[in-house]
Amino acid sequence: MQLYSNFNERVVLRPEDREWVASPATGVERQMLDRIGEEVARATTIVRFAPNSSFDAHGHEMGEEYLVLDGVFSDESGDYSAGHYVRNPPGSSHTPFTKEGATIFVKLRQFDPMDLAQKAIDTRNAAFSPGLVDGLSVLPLHTAGTESVALVKWEPGTQFNRHRHWGGEEILVLDGTFQDELGDYPKGTWLRNPHLSEHTPFSEEGCLIYVKTGHLPA
Repeated sequence: MQLYSNFNERVVLRPEDREWVASPATGVERQMLDRIGEEVARATTIVRFAPNSSFDAHGHEMGEEYLVLDGVFSDESGDYSAGHYVRNPPGSSHTPFTKEGATIFVKLRQFDPMDLAQKAIDTRNAAFSPGLVDGLSVLPLHTAGTESVALVKWEPGTQFNRHRHWGGEEILVLDGTFQDELGDYPKGTWLRNPHLSEHTPFSEEGCLIYVKTGHLPA
């Protein structure tokens, strides 16, 4: 399967643009955002687990990164409630499940082979730091090579400088509405801006976004 596999194109997927599709596991549905491959794939996906659902034990040959959007997602390492950011590096494995149900944003097979950091960060109880402009605050989550991952809060009326994305930029809007000169992106919108793209972002009502930069082919 090839889904938005051309990393030179800009992609915007709002919640109404996507459908839930059943996965091979009972009670597990997903919205595919980008994908190269079949069940074993380089993939970016939103996955919804029904209460008391589970996935078979599996390994992460090229890593797994996920953010819990709602509910509680669990494995043998612990229970991860909404707001937890987790990285399982290349060579790791687990048997995920949920008792109450959960929705996660997950990226598979996208690690540098030398990026072996394992992380679990409760972002709802972590301190944000002031950003580069007034009204912006940042919670860094991970850095490896040119790749950087963070949560960014925008207070109402915040305007950022025009900038260029070396290695691209990927955003998931977690709350509020993110904006730039190309449009408005409400909660749940996923954007992927290619290498060397430019924009001038702002937020009139305020928002919270997950943002990853520097990870797309240059």
